[in-house]
Amino acid sequence: MRGLFLTLALWLGMAGPAQAQFSPVITVNNDAITQFELTQRATLLEVFQTPGNTQELAREQLVEESLKRQELNRVGIRLTDEAMERELNSFAGRADMTLDQFLAMLGQNGVERDTLEQFVRIGVTWRDYIRQRYSSRADVTESEVDRAMGQAGSTGGGIEVLLSEIIIPAPPPQAAEANAIADRISEGSSFAQFEAAAREYSALPSRSDGGRLGWLPISNYPEALQGLILSLAPGEVTQPLQIPNGVALFQMRNIREVPSAPQSASAIEYATYYIAGGRSEAALQAARQIELSVDTCDDLYGVARNQPADVLQRDTLAPASIPQDIAMELAKLDSGEVSYNVTRSDGQTLVLLMLCNRTYGGMEGQDREAVRNQLRSQRLAGFADALLADLRASATIRP
Repeated sequence: MRGLFLTLALWLGMAGPAQAQFSPVITVNNDAITQFELTQRATLLEVFQTPGNTQELAREQLVEESLKRQELNRVGIRLTDEAMERELNSFAGRADMTLDQFLAMLGQNGVERDTLEQFVRIGVTWRDYIRQRYSSRADVTESEVDRAMGQAGSTGGGIEVLLSEIIIPAPPPQAAEANAIADRISEGSSFAQFEAAAREYSALPSRSDGGRLGWLPISNYPEALQGLILSLAPGEVTQPLQIPNGVALFQMRNIREVPSAPQSASAIEYATYYIAGGRSEAALQAARQIELSVDTCDDLYGVARNQPADVLQRDTLAPASIPQDIAMELAKLDSGEVSYNVTRSDGQTLVLLMLCNRTYGGMEGQDREAVRNQLRSQRLAGFADALLADLRASATIRP
């Protein structure tokens, strides 16, 4: 009898910690994420040698997967058992292992099969859903392929980055306050905190998406920034970057290799049209009206007719010669696109910026179908990011 009481006492003493492992620590709408799931995912990421803070990445991945699963349940998309098994075998094959060998390796590191299945299931099902939902909107025309092939040569493997951005206006009277805010953001922001800061402080249109940008080649960014950006692990934030009348921050969300990537441009042609009033509503409205009325840089000459000659400037410069704030905006633009996020004259003049063309070397040897697939993948990734951002914005996430 004494042994029975001792066994019962030991069981009761262990029940608390064991139960805590399976208690909800995060809720996403009505879905619960437990400490056990967080620990398992962080361990899986460590086994995969994922850079960055694996605890933070595990939390972010599980929250996003919960949002994705709820959307997939809403539309009734499921992965069959047979498809799941094929995907698991394919996943193991990429590590040059059989599925049994791969699962045994994970088990030796404390990762259960269910953890791998969840990781693979949501990724595959979400990819298929995005393709089904946005397939018609992601079609790439022949002219778009022609334009892409005319602007970029195939250089083999390349790097694309998925960033979030914040630019805080910092004309001289506000510079100290803006720098203090930027310092707080850079000291350690989670993805959710950075998004909240973007919505509150950023002057860019991307603030409505929490500062999120789509996939962009690292070669689009100024050469001086490329090393800084590539040094970031997912979740990390740059130190504040001083630009005219502002301070910029970037957060790394993801990075990937692509089989065919643009070369670094040898020259960039762009136009700047200057509008009095800085970021006043009148100046911004004028910029929006101009944006709707022009398709190419040549069209800006009509806008500037009968105005002083210095109101419109058109330059063709090597990337290293372009001012950093202008270069950061050009990185996000395709030919014919505009932005009006930059100011001059201590914030009193708004700059409408238009990318005319990027000049690259070596266009020979390009594969039209590879270019088409890359453009389509980029477009689908943009739709996926936008949908996930909408799901997150309308979700209740605690804590």
